Amino acid sequence: MIKVIISGGFAAVYREVLPEFERSTGIKVETGSGASEGTGPKTIRHQLAHGTKADVVILSREGLRGLNEDGRIRAGSESGLATAPLAAAVRAGSPRPDIGSAAALRQALIDAGRVVAPSSTSGQFFRDKVVPKLNLPDTVTLTLEARGTEAAEALRAGRANLSIGPTSELVQETGIEVVGLLPPDLQLVQTFTAAIVSDSTAPEAAGRLIEFLSSDTDLLLAAIRRAGMERPRG
Repeated sequence: MIKVIISGGFAAVYREVLPEFERSTGIKVETGSGASEGTGPKTIRHQLAHGTKADVVILSREGLRGLNEDGRIRAGSESGLATAPLAAAVRAGSPRPDIGSAAALRQALIDAGRVVAPSSTSGQFFRDKVVPKLNLPDTVTLTLEARGTEAAEALRAGRANLSIGPTSELVQETGIEVVGLLPPDLQLVQTFTAAIVSDSTAPEAAGRLIEFLSSDTDLLLAAIRRAGMERPRG
């Protein structure tokens, strides 16, 4: 038995292929979840710092840096699994705004008024790097929810009219529709990465899972495409 803690970005792919890993290896996997970055008990960093045990973590490369700083990652065990760009989504059936340029995205945000994003890597980037460039009026409010699932729920429930996040998180949510990717000059492409936790009690089995998730089997590649992701280049 091994324990995995995973953020939302690679979760759809992981859930789809995990049964094959367990079937083919006989290794059982227990899965927990957490945010790549942010504050509070829902982050992977907080969980590991406060006694949660795990063998493998899967999160954004930005979030992994913090775990490396804490000495919680086994040296040389990191493997980039897939990349995901930022996208925008609306409630299912709502008009789909143009977000193909900075000017179009600015207008879409103004028209939406209430915008939501996860408080992890993608939401921090959008708040700190994108919003300041767009010179938005005070009528636009951005709310950061702890997880991408909670951001999607806010959109579904009508507490927001536009959601920003990794395309791989948005496409797996029901009741919302992806309208497109953020324009290239306002884009963040995240690499979701797996690594073995330094105090893992089953590092060999953990390494086998990472090897499986890094493989180029038809099963993996198809799941990655369905999630709007790509294998890392280079």
